[in-house]
This record gives sequence, C-alpha cells and structure tokens, in this order.
Amino acid sequence: MRQIMLITDGCSNVGESPVLAAALARQEGITVNVVGIIDYGTIGELGSQEIAEIAKAGGGMSQLTGTERLAQTMQMLTRKTVVQTVQQAVNRELRQILGNGSIVDLPPDQRSQVVDVIDDFSESSPLQVALLIDASASMKPKLAAVEEAIRDMMLSLGARKGQSQLAVFHFPGPRGEDAVLDLDWTLDLGGARSIFQRLVMRGATPTGPAIKKVMEFFRYGTLDRNGKVAWPEESDEGEGMLGDYVV
Repeated sequence: MRQIMLITDGCSNVGESPVLAAALARQEGITVNVVGIIDYGTIGELGSQEIAEIAKAGGGMSQLTGTERLAQTMQMLTRKTVVQTVQQAVNRELRQILGNGSIVDLPPDQRSQVVDVIDDFSESSPLQVALLIDASASMKPKLAAVEEAIRDMMLSLGARKGQSQLAVFHFPGPRGEDAVLDLDWTLDLGGARSIFQRLVMRGATPTGPAIKKVMEFFRYGTLDRNGKVAWPEESDEGEGMLGDYVV
C-alpha cells in the first residue's frame, strides 16, 4: 500500500493544480492524505478548502489541526487510510461474489470474520509512506511541530507488524526545484531525524508539481542529487518490492 502524506497550510500558488495532481496519483494506486496546519482568517479558509479538495481527489482523508495535535493527526490519518484501502479491496472481492453486496450485507458472524481479516491485513500489509513537507515561507513558524510529529509517526509505523518504509520530501527546493528528496526509502525510521537541520523555509508553494515529483519517485524508485528522477536499469522483477501488494 502506498501513501503520500502531505503536510501543508494550503494555498498553493505555483504550477498546476494540486487537486489534479492528487487525482493522477490516485489513478496510480497512491493514496494522498493531507494534514492541514492552517491560520485563521481568509487565507486559512482558502487553505482549508484546497486541503479538503486535494484529499478527496487523492482518495485519502484530510484533517485540519493546530501544531499541538499534529502528531496524533498524522498517526490517525495513516492508520485510518490503511484500513480504508484494505476494506475497499475486500468490498471489491465481495462484489464479485455477492453481486452488488458489501460487508454490511453479510450475516453478523461472517461480517465479524471479514472485519477481523481487514484488521489483520491493515496491521501486517507492507506500507510505503512518502512524507511531503510544505517548506514555503508561511510554514516556518510550524517547523518545530512538524519535526516532533514526524518523530512520533515513525514510532507508530515502527510498531506495525508489517514492513513500513518511509521517504521524506520537502518543497520548494533551494534552487527552485518542485520537490527535493531528503530521505530515500528506508526501514530505519529513525533516519528522518536529521533532515530538519537542512530545511530552509522559503519561497512559494508549488504543491501540484511537488505531488507529481513524488509520484515519479514511487514509479521509478529514486531521484538524483538535483531532485530529478534517476531512471533505474530495466528489470524483469516488477515495479518495486510492493508491486504485488498494491490494491
């Protein structure tokens, strides 16, 4: 299962629509969740609307939060969308068997068994999460809260029975890049702690292009030092270690 966890205050202002980019990600089996750290006033209202639209288009969930509850919000969204993804896959299988039926149409004892399967799969299925951090100038006062939240999220992912991989991006880059890879796929979830020493909050908010850059990373596996996709050599082993698990 593949997820993008976007952390932003909304109001993208450079490049294509982030809503369109999220819809494209969904078509490739990547769920886009959005945690909104917004301010009050007109800008906050506009940011809130964009945050909700991005998540809806990306098949994920959105949640607005203050910095004090950011960690709990990120953990909740990750786990809830994993369960949602597994449940959608189970419902597709049930429709093949029951016609237009779903879990709620099953007898109570069978429904309970299906729910147990969903819970087990949610906890044990391999998971890839790409954190995409808005590092535009307006996010600067919130960086400390983001750092703490990511540390807590790493602990939460590490407690799962299934394998959890993490990659971390921020946008925009120091030389105008749409997004910069800070941490390549890793099982060492403690490795994200050092990235905040390198982050410089600046510039505009190219959220749409940043989402597309992360999609390319999911598709091809890595980026070069300039933030561009580094194409791997062709292989007949499939599209990555989680290819067989994507639902």
